[in-house]
Amino acid sequence: MKMFSGQNLWQEAKNIIPGGNQLLSKQPEMFLPDQWPAYYEKAKGCQIWDLDGKSYLDFSHMSVGTCILGYADDDVNTAVIESIKKGSISTLNSWEEIAFAKELLGCHSWADQVRFSRTGGEACCIAIRIARAASGKEKVVFCGYHGWHDWYLSSNIGDEKQLDKQLLPGIDPKGVPEGLGNTTYPFQFGDINAVEKILHCHHEDVAAIIMEPVRETIDIQFLKEVKLLSQKYNVILIFDEITSGFRLNYGGAHKNFNVEPDMAIFGKAIGNGHPISAVIGKRKIMEAAQETFISSTYWTERVGFSAGLATLKKMKSIEAQKMVVNHGKAIRKGLNEAAVRAGVKMKIMGIDPLLHVSFDYADGDVVQTFFTQEMMEMGFLTGSAIYPTSVYSDQQIKSFLMASEAAFSDIAKAIQQNTVLKRLKGPVKHAGLRRLTAAKVT
Repeated sequence: MKMFSGQNLWQEAKNIIPGGNQLLSKQPEMFLPDQWPAYYEKAKGCQIWDLDGKSYLDFSHMSVGTCILGYADDDVNTAVIESIKKGSISTLNSWEEIAFAKELLGCHSWADQVRFSRTGGEACCIAIRIARAASGKEKVVFCGYHGWHDWYLSSNIGDEKQLDKQLLPGIDPKGVPEGLGNTTYPFQFGDINAVEKILHCHHEDVAAIIMEPVRETIDIQFLKEVKLLSQKYNVILIFDEITSGFRLNYGGAHKNFNVEPDMAIFGKAIGNGHPISAVIGKRKIMEAAQETFISSTYWTERVGFSAGLATLKKMKSIEAQKMVVNHGKAIRKGLNEAAVRAGVKMKIMGIDPLLHVSFDYADGDVVQTFFTQEMMEMGFLTGSAIYPTSVYSDQQIKSFLMASEAAFSDIAKAIQQNTVLKRLKGPVKHAGLRRLTAAKVT
């Protein structure tokens, strides 16, 4: 099989970088092993050019949900370039930090203070530290994905299946101190009985409940019940909106549900591709950050704040949230209709701006891989997640849906002939965490 330049480079990367790169979600094996372009030369709007000069339309996760405004947005770029020209960091602080803090707090009336960092995982870690400091307690009850840090992965100490339905199956907590065992308790979204049982047994030691307010479905009643339990047992409620924030509305998804947490975490979309994350919360909780040590040099760097300000300003001016929701609705409707016409068993979960596609077959990962392969050959990068961007045009969405219909037709024929696996030009995508071994570079 012909190897793309990107794939050649990827094989080399696995020799010198453990795992090949820094983010599991961008490993080619999660999409289309041995075929995925792997590296890009340029990205603009929703278009990506690989190392061989071939261009694709990105109908995947838009860099894991970081670019609601599209790649290399002109207005965000202008703000970032200006910051770099004036000096991206100095002994003094950047004024943009205060301006950005005011803007974030301005769209969350319940919050009084904010701390910044650069990544989502860092922000989650900061929120947990503050909650522990404010409460004087150390245990955490959680639901959903909250990063790679010790406090979270410690859930798998003693039972390596605790995170199977939260993060990925097969997470080994190697490197996490065993002393952190039994400091975290997971629950499934929607299972209020599990939450109450945990709090009833452990509330005297529980500092916080941290959860994503939106998973595959929306359950407002569940969120309200969790809020009531947090108040009953005097536990800090943290909403992790790193993924869901600024997609359903200008702010957090919880604003749509009329459920206010004690703290909330944002990342990904608020910098439109530039590293910036935030923890907001009530004053009596956030001020505990001064009673513990939370500090880092590059959290003061100017570009993130400038990018954040420009991103929020443009989101508001163009009503980007309405656009991504409407694009998501159109994609969901079009894919469902195309699947029905082709007789393909496909289902779409998630809110409109965060779509998750799966194929309801025993060998669903094989079918998913085949779908990705067919779409890539037609000029579209796609996978099991589709996070719409505001820059999609109606014509681009129409073209994507037409290509999907053709792919579904091929899938239906291959399933009928039992040839799906044979028609793959490489291995089946990885469904979970696997160790990537380096291949020999020739």
